[in-house]
Amino acid sequence: MPRYKLTIEYDGTDYVGWQRQANGLSVQEVIETGLKKIDPGPGGLRGAGRTDAGVHASAQVGHVDLIKDWRGDKLREALNAQMRPEKVAILFAEQVADDFDARFSATKRHYLYRIVNRRAPLTYDFGRAWLVKRKLDADAMHHAAQVLVGRHDFSTFRDADCQAENPVRTLEKLNVSRVGDEIHVYASARAFLHRQVRSMVGSLEHVGSGKWSARDLQAALESCDRARCGQVAPATGLYLIGVDY
Repeated sequence: MPRYKLTIEYDGTDYVGWQRQANGLSVQEVIETGLKKIDPGPGGLRGAGRTDAGVHASAQVGHVDLIKDWRGDKLREALNAQMRPEKVAILFAEQVADDFDARFSATKRHYLYRIVNRRAPLTYDFGRAWLVKRKLDADAMHHAAQVLVGRHDFSTFRDADCQAENPVRTLEKLNVSRVGDEIHVYASARAFLHRQVRSMVGSLEHVGSGKWSARDLQAALESCDRARCGQVAPATGLYLIGVDY
């Protein structure tokens, strides 16, 4: 029974997140419903990461076992046809080894957070970025962000409902740069805690606006106290942009 790796793009605005839930339609459910129409394999679809409601992806990865021996491009086209008009697309489909696991075989995950930093309201980026009207200092944000890079107890930046047994994670990259009127935050790690990226971005916004210094951010990290987190940036600006294997 062949196993397939799917690279997936989606606009998370209208979904309750990646994972199936009782309170609404998820990205996982959209894909699994399409798969049942073309190849009702024995199991469900496993994803590399469980993105929250409103979070987007340009390169989520999932794996699924199917009955038929599909050519990758044929599987992609058939599945995309079944999912229309949902805002979910299979970019690539390829057969992989039976021991490939989209979640546990991953060695690194990459996220982008987009802040639009201007006075004017969002139009075509509404629901796809965080609008911050006050001027942000991207250089100060990047400098402060480096105190978070490395292996730390990230309890301060961990959602209260996070189910991970251990709050220690190794953050390999946290870069902040300005691109026109946007602030881009790139984060890379093998694994993240629930809402860790959004929590870090929200606190970095405090640095960019002058409310916090880099020392304040470091003190918040070292406190290991969720109450010391600056804020949680909205889901609309977060994108899962890549998974390494």
